[in-house]
Amino acid sequence: MAKNAIPGFKTGGGVLSKVVGTAVVLAVLVIVVKHPSDAADFVKTVFGWIDQIATFLREL
Repeated sequence: MAKNAIPGFKTGGGVLSKVVGTAVVLAVLVIVVKHPSDAADFVKTVFGWIDQIATFLREL
């Protein structure tokens, strides 16, 4: 049995899953390159949401 290159991730998989994964990565890369400020604002917003959820859970 071979070891996984990255722990927690399967190295196998079907062709369709690899194609979809590659397409998603390329789409994100294109968006970041074409619209870097919008991408940065989106990431800041998402991390703000995560911080708010963590604060809420700590308050429970």
